[in-house]
Amino acid sequence: MHTTDLKNVVIRRAFREDCPPMMELIKELAVYEKAPDEVTVTMEHFIETGFGANPIWWAFVAEMNGKVVAFALYYIRYSTWKGTRMYLEDIIVNEPYRCHGLGSMLMDALIEEAKEKKFHGISWQVLDWNTPAIRFYEHYNVKFDGEWVNVMLNL
Repeated sequence: MHTTDLKNVVIRRAFREDCPPMMELIKELAVYEKAPDEVTVTMEHFIETGFGANPIWWAFVAEMNGKVVAFALYYIRYSTWKGTRMYLEDIIVNEPYRCHGLGSMLMDALIEEAKEKKFHGISWQVLDWNTPAIRFYEHYNVKFDGEWVNVMLNL
């Protein structure tokens, strides 16, 4: 992909029909993050939680020539100190399309969405070894917080 190809990119809200290519990108990310067997969400659950009666996540996709090549998925979290915030779960760009501006286009769409919905900010996590992602986020004047520890309870 060449930078000039960006004129062929459409950033839009995700539709139910985008779930299969989004799931393929999720699996690609899991391989990149050295956890290919950790993706256990079913397609049915993914679709229902994004497009069912009570969606809990929303997404933007980057489409080129009718093909979804990247997406950004978020949900709403609540801070007792700050109020509503966007939680960016993932920005995933198909490997051949990385480093050409798609991530920035998606991030800009997320920032605009957060402003329109009057969220008080955007939060997310990044693996400490994912240098390309860290460099990408540094362009947004972000604050990295090493003070908090991730805690999970799997059921």
